[in-house]
Amino acid sequence: MTDISAQLQSMREQYDQEPLRRASMNVCPLSQFASWLDDAVSAKVYDPNACSLSTVDDQNRPVARAVLLKGIEDGRFIFYTNYNSRKARHLTSNPKACMHFPWFALQRQVMVTGEVSKVEDSKAEEYFLSRPLLSQLGAWASSQSEELDSRETLEKSFLEAKGKYGGKPPKPPHWGGYYLVPNSIEFWQGGPNRLHDRFLYEKVQPKSDWDMRRLNP
Repeated sequence: MTDISAQLQSMREQYDQEPLRRASMNVCPLSQFASWLDDAVSAKVYDPNACSLSTVDDQNRPVARAVLLKGIEDGRFIFYTNYNSRKARHLTSNPKACMHFPWFALQRQVMVTGEVSKVEDSKAEEYFLSRPLLSQLGAWASSQSEELDSRETLEKSFLEAKGKYGGKPPKPPHWGGYYLVPNSIEFWQGGPNRLHDRFLYEKVQPKSDWDMRRLNP
């Protein structure tokens, strides 16, 4: 056994949250998510709106990366990205995704799965203009997911964008957002003796009510 394997096998976390009861769970998973997000914000969890977004490429290989949740509207989870990025290419060929929120400091995690569609360009522009100036310029500087020969090339591209657009860069035509419409949302909370609590909400039909089930850990 290698040293790193021995270290990994010896790593242990003891979960000690009070058991989750069905009666304490909101019948609406979106309301339950909002409540847990508020808890993460109050606990000062680092980047509480950060999640891992998993997509599948055209060879059915899964890929995950971190994105920021930037809204929940009409039951849809919203995130923004470069439409030329790898994730966007995946979503074009297979518009299904999973968002995993790792609030491990609270011994909690949430998994949201569903189908995606593009955010209206006017809405993406409104959000883009609300971003910090340097983030706006960064969207112009980076050809996201494309090969890059050096850090210096990226920094040069940023300075060129700054020189071209100054303090008022427009939204790049290749930049926008996605709605993820959930068909399932799972809530997980750690419990003693690895007896974790899991509640899965699913929609049988797009406009049906949510069905909630408790799952074995």
